[in-house]
Amino acid sequence: MATEFWGPVSPAGGHGGATALDCGRTDGHRIPMTAPLPLREGVGPSSIWLPAGSWRTVLEFLVARFAAIDAATWTARMERGEVQDEHGVRLAPDCAYRSGVRIYYYREAGTEAPIPFEETVLYRDDDLLVVDKPHFLPVTPAGRFLHETLLVRLKRKLRLEYLVPIHRLDRETAGVVLFSIRPESRGAYHALFQQRAVTKTYEALAGVAPALRFPLTRRSRIDAGEPFFLMQEVAGAANAETDIELLESGSGIGRYRLTPRTGRKHQLRVHMAALGIPILNDPFYPRLLPCKGDDYTRPLQLLARRLAFTDPLTGAARQFESGRSLATG
Repeated sequence: MATEFWGPVSPAGGHGGATALDCGRTDGHRIPMTAPLPLREGVGPSSIWLPAGSWRTVLEFLVARFAAIDAATWTARMERGEVQDEHGVRLAPDCAYRSGVRIYYYREAGTEAPIPFEETVLYRDDDLLVVDKPHFLPVTPAGRFLHETLLVRLKRKLRLEYLVPIHRLDRETAGVVLFSIRPESRGAYHALFQQRAVTKTYEALAGVAPALRFPLTRRSRIDAGEPFFLMQEVAGAANAETDIELLESGSGIGRYRLTPRTGRKHQLRVHMAALGIPILNDPFYPRLLPCKGDDYTRPLQLLARRLAFTDPLTGAARQFESGRSLATG
């Protein structure tokens, strides 16, 4: 099944050089709009470029590309004006197919069970929004999660159309997340993470290993594993590095401070498991456990405690800290 792609919507006019599909009609005329498909309940539209192919109509392509969505559903969306090209022209079910055009549409998720935990806004100015994320809440839409994601919640509540996360946390991880509010300043904050100019400090609960001497640094090569969403340590030059300190221990449980020097997917979880002290309640490492569904009783004991950096716009020292705590229960 194809994936529905997510991203910020460009202003009307879209991709340079592309032309509109000449078929968005309800009364025999093209329908101009200022921008393709605005936010709806905090959700922006998905988009996809039409590839080369032999489909006769855009509808035929959509049905072939997204096997879980039938022709009647796509037809109804088109008739409501919910499928448009990059120029804001509504696409009718009989619109002729032409490759190289970008189209926009709303993704419609099935019934989502509410995630019973709330985020907390730690800081906001004209450019930056800092949020304390709870466990179990995804940062961005993916899979079965759409409205019950941090990004969509914030767009809906704060009415911030161009809000974008500057970095990500796993759904299972709680703590501090930074968002960009204005596209004009977004690149400056993205560059901080690309240049490793942000100090990220995590806290974790895990078992204790008397043979290990702390503080220590774990360096290894982390690549994709099996299944596709897991990572693993493999032979080769190190591409992941984590400083690990034991803050306190008791009853066989240790409280650790983790400072990643690199940003590989699942890096902290993989490194702790490789040391023989996997993070408590980790459903992925050291072995993949059966899916818990919507069981919220055993959150992963990993918290993005603190982010610190020099603000690229003002030169001021910034530090944001989570107010959440970890517990062994």
